[in-house]
Amino acid sequence: MKKVSVDNNGVVSTAFYSDEKNKTISVGRSMNHQTVLDHNKKLYNLNDGYNKKRDLKRVASIPIIVLEVWAKEYNGSSNWFSLPKEVQKSIMKKKLNSNEFQLFKTAHGNI
Repeated sequence: MKKVSVDNNGVVSTAFYSDEKNKTISVGRSMNHQTVLDHNKKLYNLNDGYNKKRDLKRVASIPIIVLEVWAKEYNGSSNWFSLPKEVQKSIMKKKLNSNEFQLFKTAHGNI
């Protein structure tokens, strides 16, 4: 399998591979998650997450690639934005309130 091209936007890197023997093309995606997690940690320790008027609260910062994985777990499709809003909220609440995904949160408290 031969790497044909790479598209890198600074966070998510997409690589395209060609297998001429089998006449297939594969796509691989990866991301530098450490920058997102480091930024989330700074925000988590910065303050309580509310704006000056206290009418909005910062909750989490989740990379799109993670949302795609969560959507695929739910319905087999990686299109997060095709899920109904109620389903998105349910998945977010379940995932972000678990210890496993705590590093995506940018403020204290449960969702």
